[in-house]
Amino acid sequence: MTRSRSYIATPPGSTIKEQLENRGMSQKEFASRMGMSEKHISHLINREVQLTPDAANRLEMVLGLPAKFWNNLEAIYRDKLAKAEAENSMGADALTIKKLPYKEMADNGWVPVTRRINEKVIALRKFFEVVELRRLEDRKLIPGIACRRQAITEKADYALIVWAQKAKLEARNSALSPINLEQLTGCLPRIRKMTTMKPSEFCPKLVSTLVDCGVAIIFLPHIGGSFLHGATFYDKNKIVIGLTVRGKDADKFWFSLFHEIGHILLGHLNQDGTSEEDELKADEFAKEQLIPSEQFKQFTARNNFGRADIVSFAKRIEIDPGIVAGRLQKDGYIEFSWHNDLKTKYMISE
Repeated sequence: MTRSRSYIATPPGSTIKEQLENRGMSQKEFASRMGMSEKHISHLINREVQLTPDAANRLEMVLGLPAKFWNNLEAIYRDKLAKAEAENSMGADALTIKKLPYKEMADNGWVPVTRRINEKVIALRKFFEVVELRRLEDRKLIPGIACRRQAITEKADYALIVWAQKAKLEARNSALSPINLEQLTGCLPRIRKMTTMKPSEFCPKLVSTLVDCGVAIIFLPHIGGSFLHGATFYDKNKIVIGLTVRGKDADKFWFSLFHEIGHILLGHLNQDGTSEEDELKADEFAKEQLIPSEQFKQFTARNNFGRADIVSFAKRIEIDPGIVAGRLQKDGYIEFSWHNDLKTKYMISE
């Protein structure tokens, strides 16, 4: 017997057992009269097998109740069983949605706006393409994600799953060339030069360049509590890079992009997440690609960090001056309050 708040599903086996008890008939004798094995009769009584039309006809002969009665009993049981299990599953999923950023998802138009718990559950199941939300615990459904984020919490983990699923959905229909990591490596200088362009100029160039390498780049809004700057993963025959972009400083945007490309070229994908060492190596990769260490060392050795000095150095190495200012702040050469006027905030349409 299976119960939920609204349904009780009683299997035909309970009625069969009751009939045998009324007759004082053993399961062994009943099996012989039915022309079935004792094992099958045991399974039938204990709802381990479905009551078939053939079994219903045999029950009519042995127990005297019409086959239609047994078939109807089985149909009612299956219907109530499905409803009870669905209701119980809905209750379990209602607890899971408390961990998911539904409001932000709705604000971004990813799921419908609603306050009804059941409607939220249905919307989230469709968004994640799962029959029930507990399936999200199955690591096979979640790709090995390499990502740059500032903290790891349960809330951040669920936000990451949401964010990665949206990136996966957005990239699904992207027409990409086969993955070519050698070509991606060769494109790095071209991508670096895009730092001096406006988003309206570099976005189509960046997307096209990565498409030719088998990489889909998806721009997504930030999800609160995710501590996420970017994430990268394999999705079948392509690589997906997702980046947060809303109101992001140019230096952070480009550092995040090269950080994610670093994960790709350093072989950090298709793992169960990334290690602290992986993240540090991706950070070093991004720093080296944006401002080569030897050039940065020569510039900082002069100890002149005025606005004009930064602009001149950035122009000489063909990079956005805000990236130089951000590197100097991050490495402690200047205060975080200095030269922020050199930084551009990007507003890129998702």
